[in-house]
Amino acid sequence: MSLDWIEPAERIQTLPTYVFARLDELKAKARAQGQDLIDLGMGNPDGPTPQPVVEAAIAALQNADNHGYPPFAGTTNFRRAITDWYRRRYEVLLNPETEALPLLGSKEGLAHLAMAYVNPGDFVLVPSPAYPAHFRGPMLAGGKVHNIVLKPENDWLIDLKDIPDTIAEQAKILYFNYPSNPTGATAPREFFQDIVAFARKYEIILVHDLCYAELAFDGYQPTSLLEIPGAKDIGVEFHTLSKTYNMAGWRVGFVVGNSQIIKGLGTLKTNLDYGLFSVLQVAGEAALQLPDKYLHQVQELYRTRRDFLIQGLAQLGWDVPKTRATMYLWVKCPPGMSSTEFVLDVLQKTGVVFTPGNAFGDGGEGYVRISLIKDRDRLQEVIQRFKQAGICYKSEVGVY
Repeated sequence: MSLDWIEPAERIQTLPTYVFARLDELKAKARAQGQDLIDLGMGNPDGPTPQPVVEAAIAALQNADNHGYPPFAGTTNFRRAITDWYRRRYEVLLNPETEALPLLGSKEGLAHLAMAYVNPGDFVLVPSPAYPAHFRGPMLAGGKVHNIVLKPENDWLIDLKDIPDTIAEQAKILYFNYPSNPTGATAPREFFQDIVAFARKYEIILVHDLCYAELAFDGYQPTSLLEIPGAKDIGVEFHTLSKTYNMAGWRVGFVVGNSQIIKGLGTLKTNLDYGLFSVLQVAGEAALQLPDKYLHQVQELYRTRRDFLIQGLAQLGWDVPKTRATMYLWVKCPPGMSSTEFVLDVLQKTGVVFTPGNAFGDGGEGYVRISLIKDRDRLQEVIQRFKQAGICYKSEVGVY
């Protein structure tokens, strides 16, 4: 019997291929052929979850009280741990009862927020390049995504003047993310002040993804949107424990900020899931309460990897600026090659996996994202394989 009549909804069919899923297929094929892959594609931290977090989860798992459905709004203790963290980190005061909501990882919340607030045809402002959930969530909700193309000459910052007044007047939400995935760009406090004034002027919901709040180097301290006066009137901020605490597979995140916006997201979620497993919320509490010395160790780990790989790429002709935050390098493709062509060529010749910049939108074309998720020995192997394969940005005999 033919099943041609079984078709997914248009909202699924119109989505572009999720590049990470396609990369998984290519990696599986390469491994099946016996290739030793060095995977610097996904932002999947390579270290173990901190032992105090693991021990807290084990103890919570042994408590039968945690085996039932959790509260829809999250446990009181985890919400207080979230708001206490914001107070310590940013001197931002939040009400744990109404201004904090645990999530099944921040990706889930970012996408569901669009479904909670975007009607078919609504305009949503999204930078390009951007983390895919920032534009895929609005697409799934039937929104019209207006790309704000970011430019290297503007240090990959949103230029609000690039948004036409006619679009701004219709826009429902503006998603943004600094420190940025994928570019690693950081934004000064003045930028946050400008974007809050812009959103208030045009009555736009601000959604800031602060995924890399603590992966900052060289004395740099990222800004929270909620530090800016008036931001909480029109905005929310998302965070995840995946990166800093090596908890990517645990799926623990949260959103904080405007209580009305959070209430709408919470209403949607009560119809879709039963909240975050209480054991994971206990683990989240333990993570947010870790001493600063743990954070300093993580920061130093990624800083040394950043410096090591930038130096190695410089030997091959790349001039990669030092990022002040995140776990990524944003690297130009050799002239004449697209992002996809370069990634596939590198994979075939060296077994090294990068993410093509066009996975993050058209504004990412011509670049690749490199995740700093392997130790220095493996990063040295990357440079050695590039040298052996003749992969470089420029050379004495011409361009790669």
